[in-house]
Amino acid sequence: MGTNGRSEPMYTSILENKKDKKMKNRQFIYLKTALLLGFIFTVAIGCEREASGDVEFASFPTTAEVFIDGFSGGLEYLPFEGSVLNAFTVDNEVKYKGSASMRFDVPNVGDPAGAFAGAIFPDFTGRDLSGYDALTFWAKGTIPGAINEIGFGYDFDENKFIVTLPNLQLTTNWRKYIIPIPDPYKLTLEKGMFWYGEGPEDGNGYTFWIDELKFENLGTIAQPQPAILDGEDKVQQTFIGNNIALYGTQTFNLGSGINETILVAPSYFTFTSSNVDVAQVSETGIVSIVGKGTADITAVLAGVAARGSLKITSSGALPSAPVPMRPEADVKSIYSDAYTSVTGSNFNPNFGGSTTQTTEATSNDDSVQLYNNNNFTGIIFNKPVDASALTHLHIDIYTQGTGTNVGIQIRDVGANGEIETNTTNGFPEGDDKDFRFTASGLTVGGWTSFDIPLGGDLTSQKNNLGALILTDGPDFILDNIYFYKQ
Repeated sequence: MGTNGRSEPMYTSILENKKDKKMKNRQFIYLKTALLLGFIFTVAIGCEREASGDVEFASFPTTAEVFIDGFSGGLEYLPFEGSVLNAFTVDNEVKYKGSASMRFDVPNVGDPAGAFAGAIFPDFTGRDLSGYDALTFWAKGTIPGAINEIGFGYDFDENKFIVTLPNLQLTTNWRKYIIPIPDPYKLTLEKGMFWYGEGPEDGNGYTFWIDELKFENLGTIAQPQPAILDGEDKVQQTFIGNNIALYGTQTFNLGSGINETILVAPSYFTFTSSNVDVAQVSETGIVSIVGKGTADITAVLAGVAARGSLKITSSGALPSAPVPMRPEADVKSIYSDAYTSVTGSNFNPNFGGSTTQTTEATSNDDSVQLYNNNNFTGIIFNKPVDASALTHLHIDIYTQGTGTNVGIQIRDVGANGEIETNTTNGFPEGDDKDFRFTASGLTVGGWTSFDIPLGGDLTSQKNNLGALILTDGPDFILDNIYFYKQ
């Protein structure tokens, strides 16, 4: 099977005087002899002691400052993998207040050092932020750009309480920004103080500055409106062994009349399943299907019921797809546990206007791709596949819906390697070619195998295959996608 996972975040610390610093592995030193003797002594005299009411338990610092003319104590700078390492610097010339600001230089497209700037700023000691309701800062840019993602809660560890403000709109003048905390009582030991990710604007790099970065208790963050699944009541057909990831948002009124929506990690929510014998939800928002039947998943955030829900209908165990028997020498695999994939693929291209939800699941130790509410989507190859010597595309399809059809377009993307499509009729343009096939007559509650000839316009042009376009459905499961020579 071609993997469709995510790489773990990689980072590099470039702070001075940090060269010898090692990641903190907590080690517990047990004084076994002393504890054993203490235990024997306690049992022997039958004495019980309770903690004094005067005992003060250790707590974590409540430091609000992140960057005020310099790093607050314990703060580190850790760039994301792929980021320009020196995108961040301390600027002593441009600042909103005081003597210094945070400067971020976003590279141009094609920059040999990378075309991305992004990092986290953690304090691995941890802080108690439960007394604050927002992260605030002043910012401006050399152009009125939009920072792709910015927020707090990223620590390269559990990342349980990430908050993201997408597309923060900069101006060329200093302006104060507010990122609300969804539920401050969750942040009694938070390590992720700040993070951002940004790319060029229209291909061009630029610079932006942030100053007076700190947590505050504004008292004006009001009217919380939490939501899961975009606030929609969604229905999903599934099976035992599948896992479904939930996601959420939170909208607040900032007191200025502005309603601001942030992306909220699932751990802020408390989830409920109406039938735990069918579906169970973890603290991190993963719905595990454990039985046959139906279940409704709902959520609450800080005592407020979230809009949106998920109705699960589980058909029980998913039958395994047929095991491919063709020799690997005759196959170029896109997605199958039976073969090594010749390319990675993007199963979630997020085409404009697409309603499709695509997730990967595992059943009987076999990975499959689930498609729900499909109108059109694609499987985009990370690199073109030369199928000049091959004759067919094989694909296995499972459905539980009567009358389900799946439209499949095999796309040769031409010399430039890009998908060029007429937005009016959906047909290829330029030197792109395709072959269209409708998978019909699917077995309900079982797998149907299709062997599609690379015919039509692809008969003489199939050396640069770059995508499969999928239409109709709307619900189906795919496995064993590969080109082969008959």
